[in-house]
Amino acid sequence: MLQLDGRSLRIADVLAVADRRVPVSLSPEARSRMDATRRVVQSAVDRGEPVYGINTGFGKLSEVTIATPQLAALQRNLVRSHAAGVGDALPEREVRAMMLLRANVLATGYAGARASVVERLLAMLNAGVWPVVPEQGSVGASGDLAPLAHLALALIGEGPARLGEREGPAVELLQAVGLEPVVLEAKEGLALINGTQAHTAVASLAAAELTTLWRTAHVATAMSLEALLGTPDAFDARIQDARGQVGQSESAALLRTLLSNSEIRESHRYGDPRVQDAYALRCVPQVHGPALDTLRFARGIIERELNAATDNPLVLDTGELLSGGNFHGQAVGMVSDFLAIICANLAVISERRTDRVVHPDFNQGLPPFLAAQPGVESGHMMSQVTAAALASECKALAHPASVDSIPTDGNKEDVVPMAMGAATRLRRSVRNLRHVLAIELLIAAEGLEYRRPLRSSAAVEQAHAIVRQYVARADGDRPPGPDITRLAGAIASGVFDDLTSSVVL
Repeated sequence: MLQLDGRSLRIADVLAVADRRVPVSLSPEARSRMDATRRVVQSAVDRGEPVYGINTGFGKLSEVTIATPQLAALQRNLVRSHAAGVGDALPEREVRAMMLLRANVLATGYAGARASVVERLLAMLNAGVWPVVPEQGSVGASGDLAPLAHLALALIGEGPARLGEREGPAVELLQAVGLEPVVLEAKEGLALINGTQAHTAVASLAAAELTTLWRTAHVATAMSLEALLGTPDAFDARIQDARGQVGQSESAALLRTLLSNSEIRESHRYGDPRVQDAYALRCVPQVHGPALDTLRFARGIIERELNAATDNPLVLDTGELLSGGNFHGQAVGMVSDFLAIICANLAVISERRTDRVVHPDFNQGLPPFLAAQPGVESGHMMSQVTAAALASECKALAHPASVDSIPTDGNKEDVVPMAMGAATRLRRSVRNLRHVLAIELLIAAEGLEYRRPLRSSAAVEQAHAIVRQYVARADGDRPPGPDITRLAGAIASGVFDDLTSSVVL
């Protein structure tokens, strides 16, 4: 059981709940904080003074004061009117992550919501009921208003939801698991929809997988280098020390570990006329290293956002209510763009390594396109084409979304970060990279077969064996698509992570 305290949630916890369905509860400490700030909200209602989000309209309508008998209708209508999302529904794992994150934000106490609201949201999550949340409609400015409104809509028993394979009215699915809809009180509608939790949920899951892909990229590099009879000399620690970049040094050290004690390397150590390998092999630490530095930075931003109070106004246990802009999604939007750049760079250099393994002019005597009967068979000609298509799309997706802005809400929200767009594009970039690396791995594994009876390092041979668990050696031409897809799924599950555990992320 994961206990939410509003302060200590980590990306690993998000994965546990989103994918492994670890149950969640509210900590006593968080309940106490929520009770204290809820009393502040109730006191403001009792005084009848205009306070944004409690007894006023929203956004451009914030100058309209709402009478006490209409406060419940105000919150209900806020949720209804803001559920304006369109497009494909977010995947279940992303919605589960979003539910977790929103519950954790409320658990900080700064939103002034009742503890019972969080407990009902967690009961939905634990029971497997999840709202249908359209992907598009958020600019990430006053938070992810539209996606979070769709979440809140299901919580109050309106709109569609899902339970397993069943989709239907939220109220019916709540009843099916023994839950009643929440009746919102003052400020609670705003507390549910005002924040960054939709794009942060998507980004946190993408960042977690990208961490795995960064590790896998080193395994793929080592296999390709061996298939191409390359040299690990460029990974010498003294070269990295001369530059002093941390990620570069760790990347090179990982490659040295993966490639140590290789028969293939020893077979061409002397008498090889080549002086240097191509950049796609020689400069891997200089490309993968900055990716590591940036990934660590981005994960830090995202993990802080998991526990950030992003509502407005913030309710303090001192009795104060402070209006500000913590709902603005620039932080995670910007690092989502950084992570998409990582995807593009890792995909591009991987595709170049793949091309060298299949290219008859560069692959050191391997059959053209690794075809057993070149001409009669095409081998992996099209696998490289697929990698090129995916790498090229990653380049397009790396154009930053967070530099864009279109004023919204009657120009009240005049600078917006487009964070949700950045996060969903990152998700697609990660998926592309996953498949690019799968292509490199299966082609490099095939290349190693042609170097037998020589063996590579223990780590590369282990990686080769893992690939063979999912993709059999080619016996003539066959459709490579299913092999790529199957191996990509294995990569996402972290099958190569143990080979790279020396690097801590």
